[in-house]
Formats: sequence, C-alpha cells, structure tokens
Amino acid sequence: MSKNFDLGGVIVATTLAFKEDDSAPAGLAVDYDKFAEHCNWLIENGCRGVGPNGSLGEYSSLTDEERRTVIQVAVETVGGRGLVVAGVHGVGWHQAKHWAELAAEDGADGVLLLPPTIYRANRSEVIEHYTKVNEVGLPIMAYNNPIDTKVDLTPDLLAELSHLENLVAVKEFSTDIRRVLEIQDVTDLDVIAGADDLLFESLVDGATGWFAGYPNAFPKEAVEIYTLVKDGKIAEARELYKNLVPVFSWDSKTEFVQAIKLSIDIAGQSFGGRTRPPRGPLSAENEAAVRRDTQRALDYLATR
Repeated sequence: MSKNFDLGGVIVATTLAFKEDDSAPAGLAVDYDKFAEHCNWLIENGCRGVGPNGSLGEYSSLTDEERRTVIQVAVETVGGRGLVVAGVHGVGWHQAKHWAELAAEDGADGVLLLPPTIYRANRSEVIEHYTKVNEVGLPIMAYNNPIDTKVDLTPDLLAELSHLENLVAVKEFSTDIRRVLEIQDVTDLDVIAGADDLLFESLVDGATGWFAGYPNAFPKEAVEIYTLVKDGKIAEARELYKNLVPVFSWDSKTEFVQAIKLSIDIAGQSFGGRTRPPRGPLSAENEAAVRRDTQRALDYLATR
C-alpha cells in the first residue's frame, strides 16, 4: 500500500441515529435509513468522506451485527463519491484485526485505529497492535487520544510505527498543538486534525486533513474553513472559525456525543437524537449550554 493514500479534506466521524424498539439493546435500535440519509447529506455538502464506528458512532455500544452493518450501509451510501474510513477499535489486536478484515471485505477505503482500548497497553503491546492490523492491507489512520485511552502515541512511538507500510496518517487528539510539527519532523505520516477546537491552529501548522465531529451539524461551514486555510485565506478562515469554535469546543468535552447529536437536531436535521448507554442524557445545565452555543453559531451564519 502506498504511503501516498490521500486523507485530505473533511472526513466526518459520523453520529448514529437510533429509534425506539423494545426488542433492541436499551430499547434503541439502529436507524439505518437515517444513518444513510446522514452520510449522503454530508457528502452532498462537500465532505470528503465519512468515518463510521468511531466514538461518535457509539461503536462500543453496538452489537457485532450492528457494527458490521453500519460499515456496509456507509459504503453503499457513499458509493465511490468519497471515502469510508471505518473505526476498527478493539480491546486487543485480534479484535481490531477482525474488524479491519470485515471492513476490507465490505469495501471500506481505510481504517481508523486506536491503541488497545480499556486496557492501558505498554509500548511493545501498542506496536504489536498496529503491526497485526497492518497485515490486513487497508490504509491505517492511527488515532491518538490519550485523554480516553491513557495511551499516548508520542512522536517517537509514531516514528517507530511509521515503518509499517499501511500506516499512512495519525488523527491527533492529544490537544497539544506542538504535536503537528513534531510528528512531521520525525515521520512521513500525514497529521490529521482530530480536535475540532484546535482545527484552525492544526491546519495552519500543516495538518493535511480533518477527521471531524462537529461537521455532523455544520458540514458546509466546516468544509469552507478547511478550504479557506488551504487556499491561504487565513484571515477569512479565522473569522469563520472564531464564530464557530464555542460550539466546536464541545467536541473535546466528556459529553461530546450527546452535544453533537443535540446540535444536529437544533440545526434542523433529524440525524441526532438519543444515545445508548453508557451515555445518558445531558444535564439540564449542559443542555442549556449546548443550545446556547449552537444557536450562537446559527445566528452568526444567518447574518453572513
């Protein structure tokens, strides 16, 4: 696999709609029709692709059958108009590799891969994890999220991993903006912006893409920010970003899934809604804050 696999543009870590069904886990069944509509809407609004079965897609709350079907629906819906980068996270490499094999079989273009989840893996275990999934042959975007996984894919560790022929990029969510240049200095990996509220700064520092959360609610505007920066229109990009970053900042909070789903609903789409356990409803205080920040963004956009 060539290291030239292009992950530029805005690839959206998709949310997943549920519908009430007493026979389903926690009384909520996956609404595949709405998920397909959502994927189509994102592509039609200029996004480069979709990333199903990430944290925003509540993959850890899905049954095995649901988790696979989500990828199949995404591939069928996108239909070659963009990329499908499937989340293949697992507690161990044997699980992650299994999901990567199914993603390859079902037509995904690449995979997003956390280090081992739940268990705090050491350096050799992280290296084995990525080495085993590399054997599947799909392009891999490593996902560095030390906040949730307690494993930090530091620049020196990524340098060691970068010899893997299918490891092409890293989604950087350490929230340390210095990492963009540090990783580029010691690896040939593309650095993909991972935190929505560091998007502008990451792009200006040289990130080549954005694996994003809040474009679930604001896809057109997200693509505009990305394009403006890439075209060198930094002041224009900063002005738009400045007015959206208060709501984007919810992407870095504990309740990011619930917040983004609520913002989708407030923005007028029907793809948000409830979450499955362990994620419960927002507190009254947080719901009011998300509504305020979302409406502030919408009010600004209405005046442009």
